[in-house]
Amino acid sequence: MEIIRFADLKAEPWRNGGGVTRQIAAQPSPSVASEDAPNGRANGGRDPGWDWRVSIADVTKAGDFSPFPGMERVLTVIEGELLLLSVDGAEHPMEKYRPFRFAGGAATSGKLPTGDVRNLNVITRAGAFKGFTSIIELSRKRAHPVFDGQLGVLLQGQAKVSAGEGGPADLGRYDTVVGSDSETPDVLGRGFLAVVSIDPVED
Repeated sequence: MEIIRFADLKAEPWRNGGGVTRQIAAQPSPSVASEDAPNGRANGGRDPGWDWRVSIADVTKAGDFSPFPGMERVLTVIEGELLLLSVDGAEHPMEKYRPFRFAGGAATSGKLPTGDVRNLNVITRAGAFKGFTSIIELSRKRAHPVFDGQLGVLLQGQAKVSAGEGGPADLGRYDTVVGSDSETPDVLGRGFLAVVSIDPVED
């Protein structure tokens, strides 16, 4: 059983000073040279060097988002009340726990009418992978499984995770459980879990 602890994630400041990103997991792209993507981040609209990435971003100032041409994004506000997201000129009020899908190459900016927000971001290479985010309310009586190709991020509350013959482990806020089909982790508790699925696109 693999748990990615939020406390161990490195905060990478945005170039425009508007926030920081903590990468939870990513799959490098074998077709992109690493020198084209320093630190695995978008650089002037060039390829970031991965086929998918899941991250948590703290947005502390209104401004532009980095472009990811050829990618698809799913953004979910997980802390804070409201993000006003502008995508190619159309404004979208982003409320907590409501995933929103949009093109990574779109001209995107955000406003913070009620203060700072924290977002869960899923970015996938269009035509190769499809990302999905579901918000699940946990139960103390019925475990929620996290399967292979999924990540379970504890957004709020208290929870434990167990798999196979191993004993249960406590999850802290924003800790991530890596899914498995062989010894499927089961999450029990009270609160909300974001289940991120990364599915390969069939030819």
